[in-house]
Amino acid sequence: MDDRNKKEDRKNKKTPPKTTRRTFLKGLSIAAAAGSAGLVTGGCVGSPPTEEMGLKWEEFFKKNYRLMTHEEKNETVARLERLAKIRYDLDIQVANQEPLEQVLYGYAFNISRCKGYMDCVEACVKENNLDRRSKTQYIRLFEMDPGQLDPTSGEGKYFHEVPVERKFYMGVQCFHCENAPCIKACPTKATWREPDGIVVVDYDWCIGCRYCLAACPYWGRRFNWGAPQVPRGEINPKQHYLGNRMRMKGVMEKCTFCIQRTRQGKLPACADACPTGSRVFGNLLDPDSEIRFVLANKKVFRFKEDLGTDPKFWYFMD
Repeated sequence: MDDRNKKEDRKNKKTPPKTTRRTFLKGLSIAAAAGSAGLVTGGCVGSPPTEEMGLKWEEFFKKNYRLMTHEEKNETVARLERLAKIRYDLDIQVANQEPLEQVLYGYAFNISRCKGYMDCVEACVKENNLDRRSKTQYIRLFEMDPGQLDPTSGEGKYFHEVPVERKFYMGVQCFHCENAPCIKACPTKATWREPDGIVVVDYDWCIGCRYCLAACPYWGRRFNWGAPQVPRGEINPKQHYLGNRMRMKGVMEKCTFCIQRTRQGKLPACADACPTGSRVFGNLLDPDSEIRFVLANKKVFRFKEDLGTDPKFWYFMD
């Protein structure tokens, strides 16, 4: 074949179109849409669509809680309530109550009164629908020797009768820091600090990277290695989207000062259950609150205060 014919053949051949970023994304979106259609219509061949699948599909594409409108928040909690009815045959109420105005929550722990009874831990587990299989606990009580003020030097697991002579007890949980390291460490902005001082988590935006767990100096975070299990008869139906609603496998969770209770003017479950009155909770902006009295009249200190986290949790002695 002479050179002229070769040139003619090359001219007649169709050159495949050059792939650009725009054409790639367009093809990707078409594929995603096709996949979405398959999921909406049942997920796989032979599987009829169900109400639960449709609700879960809508849940998957919802916004971060902070970006939702009030209407979208109401729609979200309605879906969660309906899903709970389908899954557990339970009527639950998921609140999305906003922070109260002129409220900044704080907590104080009286180490001279606590006897290590664990009533606070038990109440927290029940109130916040914590996983029974792994025995997840937001609160840890440390049995301490005289002269110690660092919980790491105490015993965090004790199984004997309390109180023990010449011992005292320190409780540790999320301290809801003003400058919370966990918030700075979160790559998806799934955790943040609310105007009332409560550090919260949007579980549906948590990717389980555990950066917050590594960043927290107070052991305040917990990770769900498996799907949390709570007996049906023990599920607390009074829930909050940012609080004690049922979590899922692979996400972080933590104490929220019982946001489902405190935003309704109640004490956190741990403070309400304490038999010795060693737990004080209240509004730091209210000059007549009990916690303001404690801060003004007791010997108070904060754990690892030198870190500059500004925790909203104080220890004090009578």
